[in-house]
Amino acid sequence: MAKIKKNSHKILYRKYSSNLKYLMMIFTVFIITLFLPKQPRFRYEFEKGKVWMNKDLISPFPFAILKTNPQVSTDKKDALRDVLPIYQFDKEITNDALEGFVNEFDIKWRSGQLDEKDKIVYRNISYKLLQQIYQKGIIGLNVKHQTSGKNYDFSLLDNNISKEKNTQDIFTAETALRNFKANFKAPNQVMQDLIDNLAEDHITPNITFNERLTEVIRENTVNNVSTTKGMVQKGELIVAKNDVIDDEIYQKLESYKATYEAQTKTIGSRTLVYLGQVVLVGFVLTILMSFLFLFRRDIFSDNRQLSLILIVTTGMLLALTWALKMNIASLYYIPFCVVPIIIRILFDTRLALYLHMLVILIAGFFVANSFEFVFYQVTAGMVAIFSIKNFVKRERFL
Repeated sequence: MAKIKKNSHKILYRKYSSNLKYLMMIFTVFIITLFLPKQPRFRYEFEKGKVWMNKDLISPFPFAILKTNPQVSTDKKDALRDVLPIYQFDKEITNDALEGFVNEFDIKWRSGQLDEKDKIVYRNISYKLLQQIYQKGIIGLNVKHQTSGKNYDFSLLDNNISKEKNTQDIFTAETALRNFKANFKAPNQVMQDLIDNLAEDHITPNITFNERLTEVIRENTVNNVSTTKGMVQKGELIVAKNDVIDDEIYQKLESYKATYEAQTKTIGSRTLVYLGQVVLVGFVLTILMSFLFLFRRDIFSDNRQLSLILIVTTGMLLALTWALKMNIASLYYIPFCVVPIIIRILFDTRLALYLHMLVILIAGFFVANSFEFVFYQVTAGMVAIFSIKNFVKRERFL
């Protein structure tokens, strides 16, 4: 019974093997086109210090010249250096401190057994002096703002009105207490000590650092820093042929590339692009299948060998897609010559070269300087095939 079932599987496989190879081909086209980039790649490649070998490049549209990352970083640091920390005047702290001073004054006066007839006079004097100190402001210094000395500039926010101040113009808790002691004079030491201690207990900063608002201002400042430094107008020369690409020209080319890629993302239908890629990849794979059918019928008839060829092709094109998305320094880092080497070892030289050329032709549609890329890769593939012409056994490759 088991033998009959096993034979039935073989019969079904043989019956639908021809359909299976076409399904594999369709699946390969779907996978490759699914991950291929759906926007045109910038057609020029350039490096700083190299000579521009292409024809004169004229700007087809106006674009802004981008600053370099170090320039933007420096501008942001300079802008943040000008942002003053925000401190807020808190009237509630002032009122609570003055009210607490008055309420505790009577208690301390009685506990000190001082003359009641002098209480109102000295309470009013000390209250007004403390009130004047609070009106000028008592600040709580923040160590991280003392970058260039003990004193620093800050923005004082009072009733939604901001004023630029310096800490030397405002009391701290220590200077406020010294000011109070210097200006309040009692007729005896007992009264002096009592009121000085009472004032010290009720001197607290009423100008406090508003960290949240300061961070909002800093974020807005950073976001408002311009990332551009001028314009290139339509019809203006970007770089002339045989010019050396210096820093200025390089930045113009980078800006032109960024603008070009941003515009191509919004132009055209992704569906039409996808269908075009399906036609392109499908046409190339059809040529491959036709070649196998006409010249290598043994491989065409064997779905396992055919699947290996399609896997190698798909893997290399997916590697290209990854490299394009990662924007690696050079696409020549991708080992396209692996394809002819593998196919040459497993099959023969003719198929290796043919498959390599088909892979490179597909890749050429998505890289800059397509002719140069195809020329170099085809040449390198031929050299790779010639270098292993004496391989008789596959074990020698290990």
